Amino acid sequence: MKVLLGSDVIGMFINKKMVLKHGFKLQKLERPMLVKNVDIIGNSTGTITHKVEVNMYFKNHVERIKMNVCELGRIDDT
Repeated sequence: MKVLLGSDVIGMFINKKMVLKHGFKLQKLERPMLVKNVDIIGNSTGTITHKVEVNMYFKNHVERIKMNVCELGRIDDT
């Protein structure tokens, strides 16, 4: 799947619908996180309670990363 990465973000996030669709293993966070969107409005998911670990590939580089699971809005069907 294609992803968008930004260098100014405070964390890495993945859409909950994508996680469920592709069967990623959810891991419960020790402490839920309250996240606000760019417009300072709270995220529609409320608090983030889970994360996933995934492999990120870029050219010849592979890295295992942790991503917080939340509602990111519309996603394509990939």
